[in-house]
Amino acid sequence: MEETRLCQWSVIRSLLAILQWWGFNVTVIVMNKWIFQKLDFKFPLTVSCIHFICSAIGAYTVIKILKLKPLITVEPEDRWRRIFPMSFVFCINIVLGNVSLRYIPVSFMQTIKSFTPATTVVLQWLVWRKYFDWRIWCSLIPIVGGILLTSVTELSFNMLGFCAALFGCLATSTKTILAESLLHGYKFDSINTVYYMAPFATMILAVPAVVLEGNGVIEWLHTHQTLVPSLIIIFSSGVLAFCLNFSIFYVIHSTTAVTFNVAGNLKVAVAVLVSWMIFKNPIPALNAVGCGITLVGCTFYGYVRHLLSQQLPGTPRTPRTPRGRMELLPLVNDKLDDKV
Repeated sequence: MEETRLCQWSVIRSLLAILQWWGFNVTVIVMNKWIFQKLDFKFPLTVSCIHFICSAIGAYTVIKILKLKPLITVEPEDRWRRIFPMSFVFCINIVLGNVSLRYIPVSFMQTIKSFTPATTVVLQWLVWRKYFDWRIWCSLIPIVGGILLTSVTELSFNMLGFCAALFGCLATSTKTILAESLLHGYKFDSINTVYYMAPFATMILAVPAVVLEGNGVIEWLHTHQTLVPSLIIIFSSGVLAFCLNFSIFYVIHSTTAVTFNVAGNLKVAVAVLVSWMIFKNPIPALNAVGCGITLVGCTFYGYVRHLLSQQLPGTPRTPRTPRGRMELLPLVNDKLDDKV
């Protein structure tokens, strides 16, 4: 009887973890789009910088003040030699995501982000000569095909937004691959990652944001009619961006890898549906089919990775794979690719 109750509580806890993760993720995406489109605050660098500042303050509060998560100590020299390069890529990844949101619909942007597994596999194959099981390559076919179909049929297609989203996938893949070598020996969770990377990312982005967008922000502050409510929305998006990171930490410890993979793909569908209900962007039938094919491909890809992880003893901790034809798992950490 007690075991049954524990099992039921485990299922309820997993469901609640997934729902709150979905809630924070979809809310942040929709709020960012609302900021760019409805508030006419067309400054993605500034928005990203606000997110980094809020995340840095939030991570410091959780670790240092509330002590809800223990601090993972990093040597001072490693902060510049390892954390700083990762922060640079992390910064580029977030900025490109916000730039793409400014120019293309949420549905299109989310579909392109699903291309990340393919870019990670290809990068590892080209740069580090890693060889993968044929099932991994087969699982990428529907992902690529679905994105091509979605791109061709997208009515609100914008080349700048498309390229920003696509290069964002490359940045995510690069971040994941570099983490295997630069963060070797450190077991970071999402909160500690933000604690160390967000201040560096703020420092990297502050000057470009002021130089490129400073005058525009000042003009917006002087001309925008509903200034106070708009600023509340903008800074609230930064707070929710940190909450998203905390929700990722919670859901990782409450679900299995397979459940997380399926929930992550369903989350994209939820984001697409909610954004369509709010912004009313037209989605042709073939466009929706392409998005569906991509999500099915991502689910199949995650399933193949899970099967291979049960067969192989484990992936190397660094990307320095011998030149022999070894079949390995891609270094795609789906659980940490969702940080904002």
